Amino acid sequence: MTIGTAYTADLKEALTGDRSTRLVWLCNFEVENQWARDYPGLPAARVSTTAATVQRMEELGALLAEPTDYLLLDRPLDAGYRRYVERLGLGAPTELVTRAPAGAGGTSQAVLDSPELLDRLRQLAKDGARLMPMGNSLLEQRISQLTGLAAAVPDAAAYERVNSKIYSRRLAGELGLREVPGSCCTTVAELRAALAQGLADGGPVIVKDAYGVSGKGLLVVDSATKAERLLRMVDRRAQKTGDDAIHVVVERFLPKRFDLNYQFTIEREGKVRLDFVKEAITAGGVHLGHVMPPDLSKAQREELARAVELLGERLYQDGFFGVVGVDALLGADGLLYPVLEINARLNMSSYQGRVTERFLGPGGTALARHYPLRLAEPVSFEQVADALGDLADPPAGGTGLALTCFGTLNAQSSAAEPFDGRLYALLFAADREQLGLLDDRVARALARLSTPEGTP
Repeated sequence: MTIGTAYTADLKEALTGDRSTRLVWLCNFEVENQWARDYPGLPAARVSTTAATVQRMEELGALLAEPTDYLLLDRPLDAGYRRYVERLGLGAPTELVTRAPAGAGGTSQAVLDSPELLDRLRQLAKDGARLMPMGNSLLEQRISQLTGLAAAVPDAAAYERVNSKIYSRRLAGELGLREVPGSCCTTVAELRAALAQGLADGGPVIVKDAYGVSGKGLLVVDSATKAERLLRMVDRRAQKTGDDAIHVVVERFLPKRFDLNYQFTIEREGKVRLDFVKEAITAGGVHLGHVMPPDLSKAQREELARAVELLGERLYQDGFFGVVGVDALLGADGLLYPVLEINARLNMSSYQGRVTERFLGPGGTALARHYPLRLAEPVSFEQVADALGDLADPPAGGTGLALTCFGTLNAQSSAAEPFDGRLYALLFAADREQLGLLDDRVARALARLSTPEGTP
């Protein structure tokens, strides 16, 4: 039985004015690579060893889409996992699969290379469906142009404009929001000055690509030696290309209590609503998960709410509407830094909306995370369910586990054996103590799947 929830219907109404709009979801993770094409950042290879894992994260859309919607994929959902999704009571969308697995251009390019799929999208466009990408770039705009499938979101130029970390920093300053000490750099000379100032102030500093994401395009500089090494690299690139442009921000490394992530939605007509605030779990700049609700005072919550009003109004003036995720920080001194960066697109938390609404009990807590496993060979969903035992049952009474992405578990299997896999999940419990106990229980159960030398 499918249980009705309001999260996705509310989003549809905000973006299209109609709660029953049928959306064609395209979870194009790493869309930042498209936005970054004209903005050179740190001189490092953009090839990621986890590219296959990130590609499979498009399956997260299966729990955000409603049963009347469609989900574009570069390969079908695992049949066992699809049955599990339906057993959670939220239903599953119709799968639209590309002719061949995605290459470097991701699922968007694979869609463009699939003539039969483009024909299907043309028919859906005639029936009134809308394209719902995680973020809009020139690739997704091309899909709209070829099929007539109008996007439910702003154009690529608006996304590119507001998703730069340089835009985030400048906007926070203009709005009078508390900023982490630092500066924006668009030339090598500006980077040299920013590094010198940051180290003179005691360092270390963090250098971030304007369009970096999840730890990529991020470098901690804690000494003059590291600073000079970086500057030599960017100088060599500038001499080779004849262009000294570099698009990064340099910020002081602040002691903190914890990171925060909050999401708000800007309706097509400009109204702004705060969706949620979560405590972000990170390590080395890499996002690992979220726990909610965060431990914030009333004054801190009010400060965040005010930031949402200011940010939402300005983003709308700059041509953006839709889902906005913002990374923030609560300093060790209790001061709130409400804007580390703006991610004006669907975020990891966005994909958890329907599941959280369905299973989070009143006054309860939730933890979103992934479980890393070292595997000797591909693992079936049935093997995962067997290892979990009764934990594989849908949450009940505000307690339990919901698996939110299975494809990432075996994504690296063709690269080497053994290989590293990830299983994404949401956990629910009455309080943080019970949440921790449940997390430990899940980790121990999944550890049975790991190789003897693996670490769960």
